[in-house]
Amino acid sequence: MKLLVCGGAGFIGSNFVRLRLRDHGDEVVVLDKLTYAGRRENLEGLDVEFVHGAIEDPEAVARAVDGVDAIVNFAAETHVDRSIAEPDAFVRTHALGTYVLLEAARERGLRFLQVSTDEVYGSIAEGSFTEESPLQPSSPYSASKAGADLLVSGYHHTYDMETLICRGSNNYGPYQYPEKLIPLMILNALHGDPLPVYGNGMQIRNWLYVEDFGRGIGHVLAHGVPGEVYNVGGPDEEPNIEVVKRIIALTGADESLLEYVTDRPGHDFRYSLGSEKVRALGWEAQMRFADGLERTVAWYRDNPGWWGPIRSGDYRAYYERQYGRALG
Repeated sequence: MKLLVCGGAGFIGSNFVRLRLRDHGDEVVVLDKLTYAGRRENLEGLDVEFVHGAIEDPEAVARAVDGVDAIVNFAAETHVDRSIAEPDAFVRTHALGTYVLLEAARERGLRFLQVSTDEVYGSIAEGSFTEESPLQPSSPYSASKAGADLLVSGYHHTYDMETLICRGSNNYGPYQYPEKLIPLMILNALHGDPLPVYGNGMQIRNWLYVEDFGRGIGHVLAHGVPGEVYNVGGPDEEPNIEVVKRIIALTGADESLLEYVTDRPGHDFRYSLGSEKVRALGWEAQMRFADGLERTVAWYRDNPGWWGPIRSGDYRAYYERQYGRALG
């Protein structure tokens, strides 16, 4: 199969590309505009065709899409904190970009898979979201992602397109940009920098190893029913503060580095996805959180050549704006 993977130089996208090349022998075209979190280094050593461009640019999409069998769209602005400060990029990428891709797929009769997030459902106090749960996004990030999902569903119902939506829970693993909780805490712990935890740290997340999500997406792409949504959730839930304490133990850092900071506006308390529908396609998560986190810490410890240029560049200014202190 020849796939167009949009956002394939980002965290989840590049792990998906690596998985498809290794386990399926697919031919892959990557379309990515290489924002701060999309990096060519994430594709180093991989045999892919790379097209530099944005999904909201019809000309770039036209260059990338010819001859492919399906489009898988990972392209997104993903950090909630940035969406609160600068929502325009999120709306442009998620709404306009998804529209441009859908039009390209419709014109060519291609299968289209939209990669989405559990955050479109909002927060849940107990139990787990199903695919029938109402969309109740609570940030510009999740609202723009929900809008993109609705557009995908609308194209299926209006044009009878072969569209699919995969909503994943909180992903973690190699190549994740260190604005997100796990890589931020790992790198700060390794450098002896403070570990800033929002609020009381009791926000609960459903942790999903990135390769497990990639395999789930692959199952849906191959076996999913057009027009349907599939939740892909992790096997374990854990509060953020416990995740940080695990990272302290795995890195040998001092617990005195913990620092509770003002909570994010509109911070969802708990996410949880029910994955029965995708399990019926033959998927199961293979990585438990304790094992996956240990593997992830080891990857960051062993790959300073990947994160060193990030931590010494523009990221430092972002970090100081976000947390009110400089990195050491």
